[in-house]
Amino acid sequence: MGKVAIVTDSNSGITQDRGRELGIYVLPMPFFIDGELFLEDITLSQKEFYEKLGADSDISTSQPSPGSIMELWDKALKEYDEIVCIPMSSGLSSTCYTAMSLAKDYKGKVQVVDNQRISVTQEQSVYDAMQLRDEGKNAEEIKTILEKEKLQASIYITVDTLKYLKKGGRITPAAAALGTVLNLKPVLQIQGEKLDAFAKVRGWKAAKRTMLNAIEKDLNERFAEVKEDMVLGMAYTCAEEEAKEWKKEIQGKFPGYEIVEGPLSLSVACHIGPGAMAVTCMKKL
Repeated sequence: MGKVAIVTDSNSGITQDRGRELGIYVLPMPFFIDGELFLEDITLSQKEFYEKLGADSDISTSQPSPGSIMELWDKALKEYDEIVCIPMSSGLSSTCYTAMSLAKDYKGKVQVVDNQRISVTQEQSVYDAMQLRDEGKNAEEIKTILEKEKLQASIYITVDTLKYLKKGGRITPAAAALGTVLNLKPVLQIQGEKLDAFAKVRGWKAAKRTMLNAIEKDLNERFAEVKEDMVLGMAYTCAEEEAKEWKKEIQGKFPGYEIVEGPLSLSVACHIGPGAMAVTCMKKL
């Protein structure tokens, strides 16, 4: 049986240190800040990113260069026979399609999963891939199973400020100004391919309640048949104390569920800003 390497990117929320602990490879996502290139968790920490975001630096996301992707794959193939690569959702970045194109030159040794996940849902896919590998599945079999299960996940996010949605063109300046005056909190959702509007409510309490109710509805309706196999996730760009309180609220609403947690990836944070909270549910294999 061939040895299978697991590769993901930093949009999963898995840090370089955590990747080493798990025995997997994590491709850092690149950012341009005031024209200078930074790599997530290598030359750019979460703290530095938010400092620059708060200082209104010009920040743009990018995709890893083909060279950096192949360099990581070539490194992995010195120790392993084949690779399962789990990039962020193809609906949120062209990174996945780039990887698929590059994989054609590797004669089946690299299997790229069109996973349509990000943050803690993508992280769960990494854990699922590790489990499948340990059960003896090869790279192609792991890819097939992950793609079959990829839409068994939901993410709901609310933001603290409308500034970054306005900056990214997701809402108009007029809507942002009105929303700020009325204390409107948009609740956004990721159901597979892209980030969409889900609801608009007034205030944090209503926003959090809306997200928890949406997860409850998904568990009882959309995922009713696999409800017992679901795990919850929480992600955030807020302070750790607020994140702890958010976790308590999720646990209070859904006692007994396992919770995967971590900061939202910087690629998402670019578009929603600091102070955001998210709750997710996803099927665990």
